[in-house]
Amino acid sequence: MSKPQTLLQLSGRSYAPARWANATLLVIDAQEEYRSGALALPNLESSLAQITRLLKTAREAGAPVVHIHHLGITSGLFDPQGLRGQIMPEAAPLPGESVVAKRLPNAFAGTELHDLLQKHGRLDLIVCGYMTHSSVSSTVRAAKDYGYRCTLVENACATRHLPQGDGQIDAERVHRVEMTALADNFAICVEDADALI
Repeated sequence: MSKPQTLLQLSGRSYAPARWANATLLVIDAQEEYRSGALALPNLESSLAQITRLLKTAREAGAPVVHIHHLGITSGLFDPQGLRGQIMPEAAPLPGESVVAKRLPNAFAGTELHDLLQKHGRLDLIVCGYMTHSSVSSTVRAAKDYGYRCTLVENACATRHLPQGDGQIDAERVHRVEMTALADNFAICVEDADALI
């Protein structure tokens, strides 16, 4: 039996992973809520280390960096006036880097993200952040509609355990399934920051 192919491969629309010289780094919701809040992620530290490596490499390469910042509910999830709503210091924007505020999972919905990316003039996006099954997924799927080519860095994304009936689905399983679905038709997936040149 032959190895299954992705829809991107079957359609002839597959592409190589993005190169820093032609890409914009998109960091989605690297916020304290995922470290110390109700949505604390089990694999946060290892994925955050990958995000910081991506940021360092992007900055050294002179690639544009766009930070997505989810605006939540006062005194609730992603409290915009509290610590949990803030971008984690390890992933904080530097002067000159763009920050796009959003209120929905899809970072394109009701924001200036598309117009900002058009100004950078790069169709390749290197994507990382939180959560794999929610904001990362919805943003990557929308990016395809706008004509962008996404490269997802698997170990620079993470998600949480999800409730199912009386139990839960393990975060790592949710992450793997969502990454597999996105790799089928919406993005090229690489394992970690070292895979990009």
